[in-house]
Amino acid sequence: MAWTGKILRIDLTNIACSTEELNRQWAQEYLGQRGLATKYLVEEIDAKVDALSPENKMIMTTAPLTGTMASTGGRYSVVTKSPLTHCIACSNSGGFIGAELKNAGWDMIIFEGRAPTPVYLYIVNDQVELLSADEIWGTSVWSTDAWLHNKHQDPLLRIAAVGRSAEAGCLYAGIVNDLHRAAGRSGVGTVMAAKNLKAVAVRGTLGVGNIHDPARFMQAVTAGKKVLAEGAVTGEGLPTYGTQVLMNVINEVGALPTRNMSEVQFEGVSKVSGEAMHEPRKSDGKPNLTTNAGCFACTIACGRISTIDQGHFSVENKPEYWGNSGGLEYEAAWALGPDIGVDDLDALTYANYLCNEDGYDPISFGSTLAAAMELYQLGAITKKQTGGVELTFGSAEALVWAAEITATGEGFGKDLGLGSKRLCEKYGHPELSMTVKGQEFPAYDPRGIQGMGLAYATSNRGACHLRGYTVSSEVLGIPEQTDPLATENKAALVKAFQDATAVVDSAGLCIFTTFAWSLEDIARQIDAACEGDWSAERLTEVGERIWNMERDFNLRAGMTAADDTLPKRFLKDAAKTGPATGRVCDLDQMLPEYYQLRGWDADGVPTDATRQRLGLA
Repeated sequence: MAWTGKILRIDLTNIACSTEELNRQWAQEYLGQRGLATKYLVEEIDAKVDALSPENKMIMTTAPLTGTMASTGGRYSVVTKSPLTHCIACSNSGGFIGAELKNAGWDMIIFEGRAPTPVYLYIVNDQVELLSADEIWGTSVWSTDAWLHNKHQDPLLRIAAVGRSAEAGCLYAGIVNDLHRAAGRSGVGTVMAAKNLKAVAVRGTLGVGNIHDPARFMQAVTAGKKVLAEGAVTGEGLPTYGTQVLMNVINEVGALPTRNMSEVQFEGVSKVSGEAMHEPRKSDGKPNLTTNAGCFACTIACGRISTIDQGHFSVENKPEYWGNSGGLEYEAAWALGPDIGVDDLDALTYANYLCNEDGYDPISFGSTLAAAMELYQLGAITKKQTGGVELTFGSAEALVWAAEITATGEGFGKDLGLGSKRLCEKYGHPELSMTVKGQEFPAYDPRGIQGMGLAYATSNRGACHLRGYTVSSEVLGIPEQTDPLATENKAALVKAFQDATAVVDSAGLCIFTTFAWSLEDIARQIDAACEGDWSAERLTEVGERIWNMERDFNLRAGMTAADDTLPKRFLKDAAKTGPATGRVCDLDQMLPEYYQLRGWDADGVPTDATRQRLGLA
């Protein structure tokens, strides 16, 4: 078996730590990470619980392949109820802390209650302590990381922490690990801060020595790495340009949401693309991109490390941001750039640094700022609210200002921390919020990529590209090319991607492997690592079980079929440029077929037959 078999339960209210055995039957039914931790959560909390109350629980979780030699086997997830959406939240992160937790001997940590004063969790293998975080409460993630490394004098200590944004109540605050990797979406960091939990610091030296069939596992891992190395995306595109390889591509297909998604193409795209990050700056002759980087066990290395021009306006008198740090990835670059009309690459990079340093989601932040700019354009937000700052589309100065005040929650930063839905409701124009179930859209316009419209509308955690990435098929032609403007058979495509993604997340792997791997490639590795017969067919059923379990939780939380929709902008306002000119998203043509394929009734509720088939009675 590749599970450690041990769960760490932390009672924050009573400052107590205990150990329990993993539920082996659930592990066979839900595999690990996203699936298994969600099973624990839905069994232990009321779906209607206030997400920021002590009664909500938060689970940090690994998976069977986390910490192994499987390529990208360093993923971990945070599972809780979201304060942003009130839906199930599972936020996935790379880096190194997931593998460190597994090497310390733990499958997951379940946090309960709320500590009476700020604390952090310190783990060295089976030695576990809750220690005072009074000295680091009110500091950034980066300051917290430095303080903990200095206190414990261990350079190999791996740390996940929340920043000032989470403490200030920003509803889309994340949990940042290894300085610039993050469980970034749905407000999981806000839940962590509400529990008075500042950080988790882990050192693991036990290794992962419980692989079911080591020889066969190594064969499967070696074969898998070869497939990734030979893949055009995983072996060339992502290592060279990172996810930013998509910026120009998505703009060309007419699906790059621009200026709060009122347009589908951005005229300044070449200035903020992956290619632009390689080009020498006129000011100092150096490129934005310093190098690429990889997470634990990753053979793709899509991560970016960037340096900002020291003379740029955004970093004057701020030398701490001149050094190398996490660079722009596609979603962040889009949200901080085209969606607010900004084409200043260094300003985008600086704002992204702030998102990392103080731990808030750049997708939700950029989308919320875009909504604020449209509200300002209409006069609903004025200089009185912004303290004299002009929130105009295209203003790099406004971007930098907004990023700084959102990090601290000061002034108008408190409004920006509400997220797009609540911000637009507060200022009288809810129709300007580009969200599904309260979560902001990522960087693909559903008028130009129809399948993504259905994927957004039905996503269990609100608008999300990582719950069913049909872009792979509709734009990149992987595993086969489908027409991005067609609606035929998109329901089946979306369902297949959603179920497969649930499997990948629950295995502890990066979703980018699926640009080259099939479920057969993944099944061979899981089958060798874990006890039991893990075929691709069985994994598909596991993915479907996970998806329906999440759906059930959301229904109990109060979601209905009416929440499986898109903003009217995508359903009524046709694209004005590009290949999708004249098109809206035809969600109404795809959604009924999707419900039918899922085995749900017309109200989007899983039928008794579906529940019985999947063991979800």
